[in-house]
Amino acid sequence: MTSTRTSATAAALTATVGLAAASWGVLILGVGGMGMGVATPLGSFASFMVMWVPMMAAMMLPGMAPTVLRHTDGGGHASAVLLFVGSYLAVWAFVGIPVYTLYQPHGTLMAGAVTLAAGLYELTPLKHVLRRRCCRSMRSGLTCGLYCVGSCIGLMAMQVALGVMSLTWMAMTALVVLAQKLLPTKAAIDVPVALAIIGLGILIVVAPSSVPGLMPSM
Repeated sequence: MTSTRTSATAAALTATVGLAAASWGVLILGVGGMGMGVATPLGSFASFMVMWVPMMAAMMLPGMAPTVLRHTDGGGHASAVLLFVGSYLAVWAFVGIPVYTLYQPHGTLMAGAVTLAAGLYELTPLKHVLRRRCCRSMRSGLTCGLYCVGSCIGLMAMQVALGVMSLTWMAMTALVVLAQKLLPTKAAIDVPVALAIIGLGILIVVAPSSVPGLMPSM
């Protein structure tokens, strides 16, 4: 029984991390030349979703590995783990619909304002509650996904505003998301991160030319 559970745990971890790595590969190959900062066009809905779903898998799944492992240790079989991960990603895929609907190429002022709002959201009690529930929820991938959307919505809005197809901003946002999923909620860590995001927002508003990647190179 122990050997079977160990094998299932290893398989779940390998599948989760492997899917995230494959998704990064898809993004690296697929978004070349598409990252135009705040002026990035989205193209057709189909082409956007082809990139959006791997983007969510690449950015969110590494931090979900501990939750997937707990789900496996709790008796989840391979099919249950696949359902958990699939429904989790389905929630993030659905988020792509309002993103595509509301998004327009914009200016640096809007990017700065969204970044400021994202930093302020990081300091709210709602963010902290949703973050804890996102990391602990094991009931279903759907429930976990909804909590994680609420927890990460500010960071994702910031990433979309700064450069929706920018690999650099994707990687930076993914690192923050990963840290928040793996590390406990502590003011000594969370407040400096929030203040850094707020500072970035102010810098974008005041001196956008000092932030690389916001505008397409001429």
